Amino acid sequence: QVQLVESGGGLVQPGGSLRLSCAASRSIFSINAMGWYRQAPGKQRELVATVTSGSNTNYADSVKGRFTISTDNAKNTVYLQMNSLKPEDTAVSYCNARIFSAYDFIDHDYWGQGTQVTVSQ
Repeated sequence: QVQLVESGGGLVQPGGSLRLSCAASRSIFSINAMGWYRQAPGKQRELVATVTSGSNTNYADSVKGRFTISTDNAKNTVYLQMNSLKPEDTAVSYCNARIFSAYDFIDHDYWGQGTQVTVSQ
């Protein structure tokens, strides 16, 4: 249904910033919700931030005030601006797209390949 390609990960010092990008292969107008999830070493995947087709945003408590999710519909791209990064933000970050199927009336999730975010001195 959609291919997602993340970019922008890397190594940054504590307090620094990174901007993640997720390019979708189709118009994000047709995607019900997009978001960012992350999986830290030895931990479960967790929600970081989501944005719905109605532009409603949701953030994990741990990133509120530091991270901002945004969209550029013309570029079919979702961004995650990450500021004031902490070592505990170190994780593989995954872009997610959720598309409701009128065929089976189920939300289907699609995932990018992941991009590594490492926050370390």
